[in-house]
Amino acid sequence: MYWRSDYMKIKILTLPSLLCLLSFSNVQAQKIHIIPQAQEVIRGEGSFTINKELRIANCPEYPEIASILQNQMKQALGYNMEIIESKEAGADIIAFRLDKKLAQEAYELSISKAGIQITASGKAGWFYGVQSLLQLSFAYTDQEQDVLSLNIPELLIKDAPRFSWRAFMLDEARYFKGMDQVKMLLNEMAYLKMNVFHWHLVDDQGWRIEIKKYPKLTEIGSTRKSSQVGPLKWNSPIQSAEVHEGFYTQEQIKEIVDYALERHITVVPEIEMPGHSSAAIASYSWLGTAKKEINVPIRFGVGKDVYDVSDLKVQQFLTDVLDEVMDLFPSKVIHIGGDEVKYSHWKASGSVQAYMKEYGLDTPAELQVYFTNGISQYLQSKGRRMMGWNEIMGHNLHEYQDEADTKSDQELAKETVVHFWKGDVALASHAASNGYEIVNSLHSETYLDYDYQAIPLERAYAFDPVPAKLDPEYHDKVIGTGCQMWGEWIPTNGHMHFFTFPRIAAYAEVGWTEKEHKNFKNFESSLQHLKRSWKQKGIYYAPDSALE
Repeated sequence: MYWRSDYMKIKILTLPSLLCLLSFSNVQAQKIHIIPQAQEVIRGEGSFTINKELRIANCPEYPEIASILQNQMKQALGYNMEIIESKEAGADIIAFRLDKKLAQEAYELSISKAGIQITASGKAGWFYGVQSLLQLSFAYTDQEQDVLSLNIPELLIKDAPRFSWRAFMLDEARYFKGMDQVKMLLNEMAYLKMNVFHWHLVDDQGWRIEIKKYPKLTEIGSTRKSSQVGPLKWNSPIQSAEVHEGFYTQEQIKEIVDYALERHITVVPEIEMPGHSSAAIASYSWLGTAKKEINVPIRFGVGKDVYDVSDLKVQQFLTDVLDEVMDLFPSKVIHIGGDEVKYSHWKASGSVQAYMKEYGLDTPAELQVYFTNGISQYLQSKGRRMMGWNEIMGHNLHEYQDEADTKSDQELAKETVVHFWKGDVALASHAASNGYEIVNSLHSETYLDYDYQAIPLERAYAFDPVPAKLDPEYHDKVIGTGCQMWGEWIPTNGHMHFFTFPRIAAYAEVGWTEKEHKNFKNFESSLQHLKRSWKQKGIYYAPDSALE
């Protein structure tokens, strides 16, 4: 599913060309409240009444979609619409039509006196058409009264995503949030047509996924004795003096993966290697280069040790973990992290230095690429594909690394998806020109843990995953973007809500809507209806005063 959409850009049509389309025109189309904004919205002259008498025709190719629409209409508006077996459209029917010519995630939504029809080539398109219908219906409800019926404009919408990868990342290694919060996020992602849940499950400060072959990973690695807190953040000397713990059993993982798939969301797990591995090393000391017992770190930042990748037993551990991960996650892409590996640990290890000499690896960066390629080869043998942060290319992104240590003649496996979070356009150009697909999550534009002064809502909305200076020849190598909720300074659910909402809606539109169809003022107007929905669901979004 990870390729750029083949849906062609649609120009807004003029009135003369639409006289044959039920007198539709594009007048006031910009006032249609859908996030992300559709690629083409054509507004009719009349209106259509939605009420509880409206019926839903079953879809033979996707029987579940009628129940999904029925349930969501009931939750949002209180309607309990009847599902019927009917192949015919009608003025009182919401019908689903198959058109195999449409792209995988594309849909067309027609609302007219003849009824409502959602057309798609498959399940994802029908699902997204339903989300647009739900948003439209909610936008036209009366905020103060129970809804018996509502009038929405006659519309013709033709829509498909700009990018195939539209992700939200949740870091639970730092603070465990639990099933209910994850399901809430998946629901909101689906409503916003986001399709990748990037799940950061392990890091220095916690291991959150059960691995049956290595039970100490959760017996020890899922618990830390305290957590760094305070307004100084990274420099804070203050500790919470409270134990933080939690992990997901494999049964819970399966439940969440299934829950996501029902919403056309792929869960992409991130299992960090070879760095950010202190929680694992605290569980099994032989995993580290120093072979010494350590505790799960109580301070945030880069941890106390890294995996000893020269040790065959460590290599076996990592493939064992990946085997269990692949059994749980059907995603074709497995994220291995690969960022912020402090090479000083490898330089101080005699066994690592001997290994590098044996395999002709002159620098730690070459060792990292060599190791990463081995993991890529293993994942490919299982029918999977590796993804990692852009340090895996051997880039020097950190001042704590010696320049000489980051030189590398090793070439990263071509099948890798490179996840950019740091660096300039030259690095992206280098990756794209060498054939790598890129997900662009530049930290200064997409990190949700950054406050609203660092990334105001309008700046989040304005982000373009395709760098302005990237040669057009390589634009199709940028397959999408993600917004990242890193957890170090997000200890509570309320913190997570505040920093995620409403910016998640801006990033949803970044990933879906073509640049020429975006308009921040229209987005702000539509956002008011989305906020009303969040309030109804008990989601604590940031108030307007915090966004200024």
